[in-house]
Formats: sequence, C-alpha cells, structure tokens
Amino acid sequence: MFLSSSCISTKSTLKNVNNNAPIPKLSRENTFIITEYSKDKKYGYNKDYPINIFYYNTNNEQLNEERFLNALAGPKGEKITYTKMETCCPFPSKRTSMGAGFLNVYEIRWEGQKKPITLYLNIYEKGFLMCPMGLSIKKINP
Repeated sequence: MFLSSSCISTKSTLKNVNNNAPIPKLSRENTFIITEYSKDKKYGYNKDYPINIFYYNTNNEQLNEERFLNALAGPKGEKITYTKMETCCPFPSKRTSMGAGFLNVYEIRWEGQKKPITLYLNIYEKGFLMCPMGLSIKKINP
C-alpha cells in the first residue's frame, strides 16, 4: 500500500502577488532598475510578503535574484554581500510542473552592520519590485 501526504497547503499565504506588475527593466550593469522604496516593513522580511521576482524559466533561478540583490545597497549606500541560506516555505503555484513554489532565504550583510538581515525571495510569482525598508537603492553608473 502506498500512502502519500502533502505538506503544501492548497491556499497560498502570499499576500503581495500581483500578476499585473511590470517586468523589471535592466541596467547596463545587468541589475534590475528599482525606483521605489517599500513602505511596508514586512516586504521581503516576512515569508508571507516575499519579494516576488518572477522568472519565466526556472532553469536559472538565481539570475533574477542576483539582478535584484545587486541593485541594493546598505542603508547609507554601503556595498552589500549576500548568501543564500535555505529554500523554504512551499506554496501552491501554477507556474511549476510540480504545482508548488518555494522561497529562497538570503542573508544580507554590509560593513558596520550589527546583525545581518534576512530577505525572502520568490522566483515563481510576480509583484512590484521595491527596495525593502532598511536598505537603499545602489547608485548605478550611467
């Protein structure tokens, strides 16, 4: 006898998915051009409010995560470093063959920082890309 159980809820807990969000434009440095700052302190910091990056083809899932993270800086413009810590938090998604998407969790650091921050990124769904509170948008060379 074969028993199967699923740990994926049939209802998504993601609160900030927006299928009408525009596909982000790229800078000459191959980073996303981010122009807005989030006013929601949960944006990116809470698994129910991830940064919805969306990638058409998940064969290279890290590409758009890097394009997003490389567009950010510390609160005073400091250069940031990031490390992928884990994949977590399954949710239902029509954009994957297995019917579920996952969040990637990144630790963000910069010089002079007391404690690293953690951001949740989602490559499966779309949303408006903004700079999370506590960070700044990296100055891009023209």
